[in-house]
Amino acid sequence: MAQTLAEPGPVAASGASDLGRQPRPYWNPYAVGFLLGLVLLATYAVKGRGLGATAAFSAVAAWLTGLISPELAASNAVHAKYWNDGAPLQSWTLFLLFGAFLGALASGLQGRRMKLTVERGPRVTDRQRLALAFAGGLVAAFGAKLARGCTSGQALTGGSMLSVGSLVFMLAVFTAAYGLAYPVRKEWL
Repeated sequence: MAQTLAEPGPVAASGASDLGRQPRPYWNPYAVGFLLGLVLLATYAVKGRGLGATAAFSAVAAWLTGLISPELAASNAVHAKYWNDGAPLQSWTLFLLFGAFLGALASGLQGRRMKLTVERGPRVTDRQRLALAFAGGLVAAFGAKLARGCTSGQALTGGSMLSVGSLVFMLAVFTAAYGLAYPVRKEWL
């Protein structure tokens, strides 16, 4: 049976543990939402645009393509926008992703929730859960590229500007999530 984050667990596969201490309570979601809003405001002030992670992955893809064929990366309609003359570090969104990783690491350390575990329901194996997560990630990545932006760009940036498309997108996300929750509830209970 999968353990929850609130339960003390065994030593993680890496040999690290939470030293027998109970996890700290989660942060107040309203306070965290306010802080995220300040980060969004700062990106507007500094870069003149909002948050979004898809561009970082596109910059890395363009850079990897450029390692094999710089001409293709520079002339391809998909990669040319992110080519940056073969220098992926010129894309500020890479630093955004790196900062998100560091923030998640700091949060996990502060909250004493650093352990390797696969969150799953009792009727799903670790392998099935990881395969489903990978498949879901591929579908989400394809959808983000098809929509020309990721969920964070649509929900946070578009929502902060009261974009009708972004608000409809978030309504669709929540409707689909609530609609799917009931049929798959037995996988998690």
